[in-house]
Amino acid sequence: MTTDPILTLAQWLSPAFPVGAFTYSHGLEALVDAGTVHDADSFSAWLTHTLQHGAGQNDVILLAHAYNADTVEELAEIDSLARALAPSAERLLETDQQGAAFARTAAAIHDLDLSTLTCPVAVGRAAQLQNLPLRDTARLFLHAFAANLTSAATRLVPLGQTESQATLTAVTPLCQDVADHAVTLSLDDIAASTFASDIASMRHETQYSRLFRS
Repeated sequence: MTTDPILTLAQWLSPAFPVGAFTYSHGLEALVDAGTVHDADSFSAWLTHTLQHGAGQNDVILLAHAYNADTVEELAEIDSLARALAPSAERLLETDQQGAAFARTAAAIHDLDLSTLTCPVAVGRAAQLQNLPLRDTARLFLHAFAANLTSAATRLVPLGQTESQATLTAVTPLCQDVADHAVTLSLDDIAASTFASDIASMRHETQYSRLFRS
């Protein structure tokens, strides 16, 4: 019996997959503490900007190039770039630890030769080894990223369950559009304009009281 690729991706990118994504907020906790994100509208604006102009699109570009990498050396270069792009120690921890946990579990359950990589690079490499479609991998990866941040906002802002899901529903078409475009871009197209969010991730490192690791 063969498994539908979408079901494999749904498992990899579900909250049940043991990558510990629920412990990271991508700097959102510091923005809530500062009052920058304080309701559904401000969270939606932050999430939209992060997907379009921050780690959302950039991570999909990295994922796609990891998927298309021809050699181990090329894959290592992409992974090094992913680490260099992290704007703070906690954001590096986020992508490093989630990637390592993903690689460890995916390698064990699918018998893959998968080294420790950053999160988008690990997902892209695993999808290539399992012959999963790149476009669907990118779409589900980005949606899972948005869903995790929505879950964090539900607890931090806090948001009600209905308005949280309404926000996620509203950005779902954006996840599809950003992912479809990002898989066509080169590594030279990586760029970001999420300066406030990056600074928030730095401030979170010394935040007095916190629930999340980033």
